[in-house]
Amino acid sequence: MQDMIEIRWHGRGGQGAKTASLLLADAAFNTGKYIQGFPEYGPERMGAPITAYNRISDKPITIHSNIYEPDYVVVVDDTLLESVPVTAGLKKSGAIVINTTKSADYLKKVLKGYEGGIYTIDARKVSMETLGKYFPNTPMLAAIVKVSKIMTDEDFIKDMQGSFKHKFAKKPEVIEGNMKAIEMALNEVNKIQ
Repeated sequence: MQDMIEIRWHGRGGQGAKTASLLLADAAFNTGKYIQGFPEYGPERMGAPITAYNRISDKPITIHSNIYEPDYVVVVDDTLLESVPVTAGLKKSGAIVINTTKSADYLKKVLKGYEGGIYTIDARKVSMETLGKYFPNTPMLAAIVKVSKIMTDEDFIKDMQGSFKHKFAKKPEVIEGNMKAIEMALNEVNKIQ
């Protein structure tokens, strides 16, 4: 891992991009990393575009700003591809992870020649099969861990079990579905050639 990995999340209010960025920060922290996980707030409302960020490092992080040149971008809602400049500043050595079922040709066109890695996952399918409802944040969290290799799949699964037990202490019935979503999503990420 390089000194610091920076991730920018694009989603819509209510889809859990902020929650996923905070869960990723917690998981990385639990593996001994220095972390930041924070949203960018404006006049957000349910369905409005939102942005969240992560910094993960082996060394203390002294930067305190938004992320303008991320190593990775996560797009939780593919309708944002045509309205938000999701690849702005995205490093060619990095990658973009998109929740979509759209074709490779469409993605290459809408990403305007982005030359880094392009990965997709059908977070709707994963979510519906494992949770019975559409919650894209859990599959997208697993997808970015898989693509960025911030931690091993095994460490991630183990950490998420502990996180979900704490987060869902009053709703333990949702833990199993979320764990299944993570395990399925780790195997559902596809790279566009």
